Amino acid sequence: MADDRRPEQRLDQPRGTRTLSQFLRLDPDAVGKFAEGIARFLGTGRFLAVQTLIVIIWIVINVAAVRLRWDPYPFILLNLAFSTQAAYAAPLILLAQNRQADRDRVQAEEDRSRAAATRADTEYLARELASLRVALGELATRDFIRSELNRLVPEDPDDDAADRRKKGGKKRRDAAPDPVAG
Repeated sequence: MADDRRPEQRLDQPRGTRTLSQFLRLDPDAVGKFAEGIARFLGTGRFLAVQTLIVIIWIVINVAAVRLRWDPYPFILLNLAFSTQAAYAAPLILLAQNRQADRDRVQAEEDRSRAAATRADTEYLARELASLRVALGELATRDFIRSELNRLVPEDPDDDAADRRKKGGKKRRDAAPDPVAG
């Protein structure tokens, strides 16, 4: 009979050591969204304005206010804060860029497949249009029928009678009907 309990609940097997990755189970999407949010904020004018204002206040307080001085002139603590900010900002920006590159790659693949489908549809429609043109080319047009009938019907020797027929005058009984009239 098999024991259905998970390995950490079984008493006949030693308990495995827990690693840091088991304690820090982070959702990659959540981390990526957070990184994109930070990267988006770091690229704004608001961030630059706020950071500039903080640096100016920091320097003014540490130069002018003798009692409030916590970071004297070489501003080592301010430099450490900038270094820490840069150490976190660079990987967050790279993570955001990688996620954007993945989205761009998926979008490019969708665009390629959509373009292939559009091309196939266009080629199909072009073939259909060509077959319709061929079919229409085989049909007898009105001008073709008129010319064939005129060729088959003998010309009247009397041009005046033809003129009278055109003007609605008297028609001869033995004359062939005018194929164009009607």
